This record gives sequence, C-alpha cells and structure tokens, in this order.
Amino acid sequence: MKDIALIGFMGCGKSSVGKLLVDRLPGYELIDLDDFIENVTCRSIPDIFREDGEKGFRDLEVAALDSIFMIDGDLGRKCILSLGGGTVTTASCRQMLRENATCIYLKASVDTLEKNLLESPGDRPMLRTGQPIRERIMELMEKRSGIYEECADITVILEGKTYGQVADEIAALCLDGVKD
Repeated sequence: MKDIALIGFMGCGKSSVGKLLVDRLPGYELIDLDDFIENVTCRSIPDIFREDGEKGFRDLEVAALDSIFMIDGDLGRKCILSLGGGTVTTASCRQMLRENATCIYLKASVDTLEKNLLESPGDRPMLRTGQPIRERIMELMEKRSGIYEECADITVILEGKTYGQVADEIAALCLDGVKD
C-alpha cells in the first residue's frame, strides 16, 4: 500500500480525519505537512508567509514532500499525510503525490468550509485578505476545485458525516485494497 495523502480545502478536516485514521490503519504514521515544515524551519506557517511569501512557502512544501517520500522509501514506512489546502496547486507536489501516494480528496461544500473555518479560524495566511471569509473560500475554490478533483484517487464527500465516519469510510476502502 502506498502512503495516503489527505487533500482538500482548508477547514475540511484533513488534520482531524488524519488523527482518527492513523488509529484505524495499523502500521501507518501521521505526518501533518504544515507541522513538518514548522519543525524543520523552526518558524510558524504565518511567519513563513510573512517573511517568504506564498511562493517561498510552496517551495518549502515541495522540499518537505520530497524529504518525506525519500525517508519513507529508505525506512519502508507508510504514512498518512495531512496536506495543506494549497499543496496540490504546485505541479511538482502533484507529481510526487501521483508517484508515491493514494490521494483522498475530502470534499466539502462552501457552507461546511465556512462553518468550520469560523469555528476554528486558526492563523491562516491565505484568508488574510480583508475579504469576507465566504467570498475568499469561493474565490480559492474556483481556482482549486478542479485541481483537487484531478489529483484525487478517491473522493469522500463530507456532508452529513462526522470525522469519525469519514475515517471509517477511508479505512474500509484502504483495508479492502481498493488502492494498492
């Protein structure tokens, strides 16, 4: 089985589902890409955006994924990767994911994303535009939704499901060998 990469818009629950999924798939390790980058650089994501801009951050995502996949190959480990919402917007990230991971798109409606982001806003540099949050979500989703669909080996619709139910659904697909 390949690594599993959880993709989707910010606020769709990639980190939450990843934490639950790792308990359902024995032998997998969870890596949150943003946490990985913060640990390697000793800087927060907002600081990286402020100091290096979005392009600098995207370059760090490429380097981080390359490092993770190299280590996975050397150690023979299997990972569940919780990726940032914009990771797949970079062509080299998409290529590495195609070669090394089964991509699972956690697809949520604008209403769900808005609700989740308002409940747990965090410090999300891509939302710091002064626009109303719903407007910004719609703007970014217009650019990204096709990329998420293109990258997805599996799409899981989140509407009406708990994160636990989503993790159960993904685990059942993976354990049944759908994407070996």
